[in-house]
Amino acid sequence: MSEFFAMGGHGFYIWVSYGVTALFMIIEVIAVMRSKRTVERRLARLARAEARTQRAHKD
Repeated sequence: MSEFFAMGGHGFYIWVSYGVTALFMIIEVIAVMRSKRTVERRLARLARAEARTQRAHKD
């Protein structure tokens, strides 16, 4: 089992690479979720403003 993790002496670099890749993938998911939430809020704000504009033109 330890030979598997050592990977012929290159285990440290390989496992660090996997770790860094996993970290950036997690960061990417979090960034996309935050961006989505920001866009949804912006769209809701624009929809409210449009509704106010439509009501103002009706009156």
